Parts: sequence; structure tokens; C-alpha cells
Amino acid sequence: MKPLVGTAVIGIGNEFRRDDGVGWATIALLCEREARRPLPSGTELAQCDGDPGRLITLWEDKALTLVIDACFPPAAQPGRTHRWCVAPGDMPHPATAGRQSTHGLGLAEALCLADSLGRGPGRLVVYAVEGADRSLGTGLTPAVAAALPHLARRIEEDVRKNGERTRRTRFEPGSPLV
Repeated sequence: MKPLVGTAVIGIGNEFRRDDGVGWATIALLCEREARRPLPSGTELAQCDGDPGRLITLWEDKALTLVIDACFPPAAQPGRTHRWCVAPGDMPHPATAGRQSTHGLGLAEALCLADSLGRGPGRLVVYAVEGADRSLGTGLTPAVAAALPHLARRIEEDVRKNGERTRRTRFEPGSPLV
């Protein structure tokens, strides 16, 4: 088994489904900010539609993977961001049939598949941003757009502070909102 190195920051979503494009918008902002203050060597920024094969390719052999995706809970507070670490064996359960998603399979399914193939990420941190609108169209709602600068700073801190760690940690109960 080869050592895990580097960091992948992956924005998942669909830029043509309003707030579901928050992952892509975050990566675009990080790319702009990186021109002024580069991230550590070995950091890759990527946008992904959530396809499990593409996700696995992006995070494979990475010591740290950060994923940004939208979520749409029943009582959403648009722009509120949740952060958690996922450990092997503590994968989120795949969603039930009929779930509301703009991607076919989700992150949970990709993680289950990757772990069964021995191609999971090293340490995984997930940022879920609550959205309000996933209808057809471009552009984030104002509350979600307003959350991006703080989210980008937090991701940059994670990359700089944790980029060298090589093992995933357990779920951080009661982790603070970002």
C-alpha cells in the first residue's frame, strides 16, 4: 500500500440547480484566493458532479480530502454550514429511494463503494451547506452566497493545519457550525 499524500478539495454539485452549485462556487472562490495566497504544495482543487467514479479518482491516495456539498433539510437555514469528519466504518448511510437530489448517487454511496474497493480517501472532512433553492437556474441565493467567504477561509485553515495528517478521525460530535 503506497503512502497517502496531498490534499483534495472537492466541490460537489450542479451549477445549474441554484444553491446546489455551492460546492462549485466554493472551489471557484478558493481558486481566486489561491492566486493571492497559495495553498500548500500537493493541494488539488476540483469540481465534481458527484459521480462516484470521478470522486474516487479525485480523492484516491490523498492524505486529506475536503468535500463541499449542498444539503436541503426540511427546516433549512440557508447558508448554515455543518462540518464533520467521517471515519471508516462510520460512513453515512446511503439515502433511501425517492430522496431529493440533483445527483444520481451521493457522497455516501461513493464512500461505501470506495471503501469496499480499498480506494477511500485518507482523512475526510465534509462541509454541508444548507440551501434554499434547487430549482433550475444559475446563481446562489443571497444567504448561501454570503456564507462563501467564511467557508473558504475555514477550508483554507483546514488545508494548512491538517494537510499532513494521514488518518481519518471519528465523527466530531457537536462540531461547531462553520
